Amino acid sequence: MSMDRKEKERAFFENGSMVLEKLIAFCNGKSIPIRSFSYEELKQATNNYDARLVIVQDELYWKWYKGSLDGRLVSIRKFEGGVHITEGRDLSNYVINDLVISAKMSAHKNVLKLIGCCLETRPPILVHEFAANGSLANRIQGTHGSQQHQPLTWASRLKIAREIAHAISYLHTAFSRPIIHRDINMRNIFLDQHDVAKLSNFEFSILVPEGETHVQVDFLSWSVRYMSPEYFATGKVTEKADVYSFGVLLLELVKGKNSNDFTQLNNGEGVDFSKPKKECVGSVVCMQNGAQGRCIVDPTILAGEGRVSTTEQQLQAVVDLAFTCRKRDSQIRPTMVDVTKELMRIEKLVL
Repeated sequence: MSMDRKEKERAFFENGSMVLEKLIAFCNGKSIPIRSFSYEELKQATNNYDARLVIVQDELYWKWYKGSLDGRLVSIRKFEGGVHITEGRDLSNYVINDLVISAKMSAHKNVLKLIGCCLETRPPILVHEFAANGSLANRIQGTHGSQQHQPLTWASRLKIAREIAHAISYLHTAFSRPIIHRDINMRNIFLDQHDVAKLSNFEFSILVPEGETHVQVDFLSWSVRYMSPEYFATGKVTEKADVYSFGVLLLELVKGKNSNDFTQLNNGEGVDFSKPKKECVGSVVCMQNGAQGRCIVDPTILAGEGRVSTTEQQLQAVVDLAFTCRKRDSQIRPTMVDVTKELMRIEKLVL
């Protein structure tokens, strides 16, 4: 689709003013070293947004394209139109929120590094480092575009969990005021060629005001399945909302592609509760509100594992941690710093 010069200039100035406003709010006006690309540069980098170069397409009409800029492979995130959850609101504002916080977080090795952006479109187009192995959601499901990958081993899943926990901990604690991600889920985690986890998509992220312990929002992020009960019911957001979402993520890493079986809508309960059976192979005990059940493990995890006893011990510990993260009472959920430490301890478990 062609864009005339006046349309590009108007978008550039409007987007630029919002970037400046966000920089002042999040970075005290400090400059962030990111590159500005023209619309034509990105169009050429993706062969006119060739559908064959789509890495990931999510439910919100975003597409991630594989592109090449200055001889370097990149991931280019572009809105493709359609009905968006932020309809009636300024979508550019959300993307610029993502832009600024991504840039602020880019020094962390487990955040998808922002390289630059194009401000000539509404919403802006973002350019990130290349994520060769696609999204975690696609890897857990066993496919990545037209490519086929080996299922992620349990050791890889546990490493990914620890890496993302560390990135969220950094988001909560590294700056003068905590930043809450608000949209932790498998679609927003990418993997590089070595399966190093990269957290992405900060469009719903929010800064806790100085002197406050929470933020009251009137617009919820779209991943309802991952929302803590207090966030869904009242719009009250603290760092513990991210902890709850991370607990859901942990269960998905254990359960695999059938993770919906136990993630009931916002009740913090429901993990395949049934009478435990001795012959139930490939499962771990789940405790919730005094009830005991079995959580069926993704069968690809135990296939080919050398030390099954150690793996089962780690699986049980991760499920226990997941349910601690998903406590109804946000006050008794652990911090992400504590979650990271516990995952490091679990990784070291050897019988």
